[in-house]
Amino acid sequence: MKTIALIAHDGKKAEMVGFVKDHIEYLRKAKLVATGTTGSYIQQTGLAVELKLSGPKGGDAQIAALAAEGKIDGIIFFRDPLGKHPHEPDIQMLMRICDLYNVPLATNPGTGSLIIEGLLDDNL
Repeated sequence: MKTIALIAHDGKKAEMVGFVKDHIEYLRKAKLVATGTTGSYIQQTGLAVELKLSGPKGGDAQIAALAAEGKIDGIIFFRDPLGKHPHEPDIQMLMRICDLYNVPLATNPGTGSLIIEGLLDDNL
């Protein structure tokens, strides 16, 4: 079973929930991991989600560690590119880990769909 991590900044959480609903049949086939607040929203869709800390409290770093350990197959991170984030170093570290360990990382719905379909479509 593939493991997908889901992260969304505050201004993107509603977009993430909509994205999850649009891809729910695919996501039922995956183990889902998410930062705390994002994951609590996603759980409302009925999907099981392993919750990590919220992003500002270390959740981004926890997911980066899982990626470095080879325990994450893809990450969907809806970032707010215009907002200021006190945990920006953790965000940059997560992106660097994805590049270093060749973990697919989507930062918008278009690439998120490609990752989900590429990892979870049984017909590919």
